[in-house]
Amino acid sequence: MRIAGITIPEEKRLEIGLTSIYGVGRPRAQSTLEGLGIDFGKRPKDLTTKEENSLREIIEKFAIEGELRRQISSNVRRLKDIKAYRGVRHTKKLPTRGQRTKTNSRTIRGNVRKTMTSGRRKLEKT
Repeated sequence: MRIAGITIPEEKRLEIGLTSIYGVGRPRAQSTLEGLGIDFGKRPKDLTTKEENSLREIIEKFAIEGELRRQISSNVRRLKDIKAYRGVRHTKKLPTRGQRTKTNSRTIRGNVRKTMTSGRRKLEKT
């Protein structure tokens, strides 16, 4: 089964398999399946053609995959262009949501350690 160019894993439960689409998480998958009256535990290979088409139709109404990625990048670009505080933080590759940076910002900064050493050189053994 393919939705928006992404192959849904056949052996996983629908609730989990739908999360392989960028922009569809567990809550959206559950609410969509609930709205269609499809069991969460059903496998994609067990769906009828009618169920498959209705599921594809509803999911493709959301902003998913490339369209969602473009929206997010345009939002970040807009923040950078207007020199908003969050945009400046994005530009400097720092956390944008108020986290502390003295410690604990290794992930966003790329594990950069910007502390000085003791200043002593290691002596060479001869």
